[in-house]
Order: sequence, then structure tokens, then C-alpha cells
Amino acid sequence: MQFSRRAGLLVSGIASALVASMMMAPVQAADSSTATSLADFGGLAGLEAKCKEEGQLNVIALPRDWANYGEVIDTFIRKYPSVNVDSQNPEASSAQELAAVRQLKGSTRAPDVLDVGLAFAVSGAAEGLFAPYKVATWNDIPAGAKEKTGLYFSDYGGVIAIGYDAKRVKVAPKTIKDLGNAIYKNQVALNGNPTSAGAALGAMFAISVASQGAKGVDNMASGVNLVKDWKKAGTFLPVQASSATVANGQTPITLDWDYLQGKYAKSSAKVKWTKVIPTDAAIGGFYQQAINKTAPNPACARLWMEYLYSDQAQNLWLAGGARPIRLDAMVKKGTVNKKYLADLPKLPAGTTVIYPTVAQQTKAREVLAKQWGKLN
Repeated sequence: MQFSRRAGLLVSGIASALVASMMMAPVQAADSSTATSLADFGGLAGLEAKCKEEGQLNVIALPRDWANYGEVIDTFIRKYPSVNVDSQNPEASSAQELAAVRQLKGSTRAPDVLDVGLAFAVSGAAEGLFAPYKVATWNDIPAGAKEKTGLYFSDYGGVIAIGYDAKRVKVAPKTIKDLGNAIYKNQVALNGNPTSAGAALGAMFAISVASQGAKGVDNMASGVNLVKDWKKAGTFLPVQASSATVANGQTPITLDWDYLQGKYAKSSAKVKWTKVIPTDAAIGGFYQQAINKTAPNPACARLWMEYLYSDQAQNLWLAGGARPIRLDAMVKKGTVNKKYLADLPKLPAGTTVIYPTVAQQTKAREVLAKQWGKLN
């Protein structure tokens, strides 16, 4: 899930950490679970050695077609072939990730790392589920996009877009309000339940803003009311959009992050998928990374984070159409992939992206918890 899901520059980074590690013998942390930075391992080489001893990384809720996660995971495996990556429950929601941490505490199957929406990162941190850690490129992450002690930090993000199958949708929607038109009967869906899934929550913020203007970000009830109108018009489907539902024609229109719309385009050769940033609402969001405080593989959890925030992995987010959190810093340093950068979808002229705050998301979730179930 935008954001400034984004200020000074860190001159070091992964490359500098590598240089530092070659200049000294690795000094490994006595307990990887308490390490808060590479310094506790004596550098990257020390962390790599600790992770090699563990030989395992448990990840959760990482669909391969989500923001290029397939290539992100495969590249990590090629980089560290001695580490077995166990990808659990790829379609899990942010809420289910936190539940897995609680329920599997003490088990070797517990997730080592999490990728969750901002509201869930905040609640997980408040509950004491996460371990503080600052990656080598920490200073490249804007202050507003990270918890100050390193309990969670933004990684990649995008903007809510309308995606549609041009073979089934004959009149192209340009605004969110268009989706209430009867010509879109039984066609409009979200990616999940907004009470538990960040993508769907972002879509509901976009619906609220389309309904009431910028102040709609503080009034989720206005979005719920607009969806009620769509249900009366017969356009809204209480079905979770996925590559499968798009491929079989069940959900020919989706409201989802712009970088996720690409997976629908690849769902079937019979689909002609198109995406557009709506002109009546631009909602952005970033997903947060966090380390399980009781991770069974704490060193590999920290090595995964170092990898995700390296230039290599940040450019892989770009390849997937997402905006990496270190984008501005990479542009300044000249380490960004210019082709991938040029391919990012352009916003409508004059658009100002709204990034819902933690307080706004918390309030919205409270409203949805009471009202969303009545719609389905």
C-alpha cells in the first residue's frame, strides 16, 4: 500500500558497507536478534556469514506478480544460494501477516519479515511485534517514511489506478465516479477487503476523495456511501479481484495500485488490460517492511532488509512499475535504472497525490469495521 510510502542523503549504502567489510575481519553479533545495524555484524560480510549459518528465510504475503516480487525473490536466491527461501501464504493480507507472527511465535515456521500497509505497521509496532533495525541506506529513506528507531520503514509504493479490460469494457472510465454508471454493471471490484488489505483500503480512500473532494480523506463514510450507490446501480462486485478473476472475465474493472495493474494485463492473452490514474482522486501509498521480533532466522531477516534497500532491489521495484522509497536519492546518485524510471505511469496534469496519514488510516479502518460488512 502511498505515500510518502519518502531527507538527507547517505553517502555510504550497500556498496560502502561492502568496502567496509573488506577492510576489517567480520565481528559478528553475539545475538543476531538484537542487532540494530550492520555495525553489529562488523559489516555486510559478517551478516552474510550469520545468515549462511541459519540457511533459511521465511517470508509471507509476497505474491510473485506483486510489484515484481518474483524477480526480487529469485535475485536474492541467486545472490545467496545457500539460503532456502520459504514463501508462505502469498495471498495473505496485512492483518493475516500480523496474525501469523502472533500464532507462530516460537515456531521455526514463523515469518521472519513482513510487508504490510502503514496502518498495520503502526499497530504491529505498538503491539511489540517488530525488532528495530536500520539498513545501511537508512539516510536515503525520508524521515516521514520510517519509524525513527527502525521498527518499520517504507519500501515501495504507487497510486490507485483504474484498470479495465478494453475487450469487455467498451466505454473507458476516466474517473472513479464513472464507475457508478449502469454501463459497468457487474464489473467493478477491489483487490481485497479494505478492513484488512492495504490495497483495498487505498481504493476506498480514492473513492471517498472522488465522492467528497480532498476532505473525503477524513470521511471514509462518504466512500462507503458511494459504494452503496454502486451496489444499487449493480456495478460493484463483492469479489476480490485477482489475476484469475480478470482472466475469466469476472472482474473486468479493478481499483488497485497502479503497479499491480500490470499483473492483470498478464493474466490471459485474451485480456487487453489498460490502466488510467483517475482525474478525480489521486491516492498514494507505500508498503512497509518490518522484522519479526521473534524471527526464527534473525540474521537472514536482516540480510533480506539490506538487500531490499540496495540499489539492485530498489531498481527491481521500478521494473515492476512501483516507486521505490530511495528513488530520489538514486536519481541524485545516478544509480537509478533510467529506462524503468521513464516507464512509470504519468499522473494527470495538475494532480496532487494525497498520502493518507496514520491517523486518517486508523480512523478509516474504524469506520470500515462497522460499515463494510453490511455491504457484502
